[in-house]
Amino acid sequence: MAESKKILANYVPVYVMLPLGIISTENVLLDKESLKQQLLKLKTAGIDGVMSDVWWGIVESKGPKQYDWSAYRSLVELIKECGMKMQAIMSFHQCGGNVGDEVTIPIPQWVLDIGEENPDIFYTDREGNRNKEYLTLGVDHLPLFHGRTAVQVYGDYMKSFKETMADLIGEVIIDIEVGLGAAGELRYPSYPQSLGWVFPGIGEFQCYDKYLKAAFKEAATKAGHPEWELPDNAGTYNDTPDSTEFFASNGTYLTDKGKFFLTWYSNNLITRGDDILDEANKAFLGCKVKLAAKVSGMHWWYNSPSHAAELTAGYYNLYDRDGYRPIARMLSRHDAILNFTCLEMRDSEQDAAAKSAPQELVQQVLSGAWREHIEVAGENALSRYDSYAYNQILLNARPNGITNKGVPKMHGFTYLRSSDDLFEDTNFELFKIFVKKMHADQLLFFSFCFCRSIVQTQQSMVKN
Repeated sequence: MAESKKILANYVPVYVMLPLGIISTENVLLDKESLKQQLLKLKTAGIDGVMSDVWWGIVESKGPKQYDWSAYRSLVELIKECGMKMQAIMSFHQCGGNVGDEVTIPIPQWVLDIGEENPDIFYTDREGNRNKEYLTLGVDHLPLFHGRTAVQVYGDYMKSFKETMADLIGEVIIDIEVGLGAAGELRYPSYPQSLGWVFPGIGEFQCYDKYLKAAFKEAATKAGHPEWELPDNAGTYNDTPDSTEFFASNGTYLTDKGKFFLTWYSNNLITRGDDILDEANKAFLGCKVKLAAKVSGMHWWYNSPSHAAELTAGYYNLYDRDGYRPIARMLSRHDAILNFTCLEMRDSEQDAAAKSAPQELVQQVLSGAWREHIEVAGENALSRYDSYAYNQILLNARPNGITNKGVPKMHGFTYLRSSDDLFEDTNFELFKIFVKKMHADQLLFFSFCFCRSIVQTQQSMVKN
């Protein structure tokens, strides 16, 4: 009955992302008592639970299938002790080298050792720079990892997690977000700070390892164009669209060759998400959890005709082509949640030169997901503690109505992240107000805002 009331009231659950380094690279839960106090403090704000990465580089660090879940088991039990729920991220990426990364957690050393002998297991740009934060999707189905493919490695990891946490899944762990790329997002690592990228650079395509080069050549040959090669005119990380031949007005992206490449590049990404989520469904079959996948908020150059930053990340999105709805369609096959970022951003806060449009991007992605009848969830992209950001999140996270499945359109919102700044007195008071508004009955909430506006207007008239 309580759950049905939440649905009728359009109650939006609020979670808080825990700090990145609560479990050390030595697989130790750090300062457990301090973390407990942090969780209890968060609970006073009325949040529904917390989210935490579960790092592949920590758990399977000793060797293939040598899993050590002890620290994470302690973490989940502590969350349970504090009376909270948990969203667990299967984090198959490196921590470090992306916006907001405060610690460094590499992928497992035994995988890096394979990369020393065969660096083509990593995403590679046109200049040959290797990115070791995630394995290229070119090796998803190649048995290069002590007889296992990359997809099998991810699947085995999730099965082991399920077996170890079986008594806590459904009771404490309610969502499993499956890492599908850089920063845990379904994308190519097109804008790595570790390789010198600076906002609002367009980024670079990441398909020049030998496996993806061969796959493209095979696809082009089958299409009757064996002469087609991967792009060599798409610029570098910090270029603008108009400074390149590929993304400029009437550029390569509009030609048959460009369209073929972008279709191939983006379809590979969707296929890899589909394949790994298949493994997740097998691993968590019968468990009372929801699967989720995160899509990146590439809002810069959204108002440029070529949408260059989105294209290099693998989102083939143009004015006349929706690059996100196919992702939502893939997620619908797995009954998975689409988790999207940058819900706090306003167009007016962005640098005009970057041609950003986060508000329009959020609406496009969420609307496309709802049309595919899947649930959506959201996050803020950057740490914010002000009412302007919270009000923008409220606008995005509290849509009218419910889906045809009778569940809230917004599955939940995860605030990024718990920190000393969040717990500062004024910041925390604002955060508590935000949580209450996310939980409030929508009709009553907006009625209250309307009435308050009338009262304020009347007071102003009296004063004058």
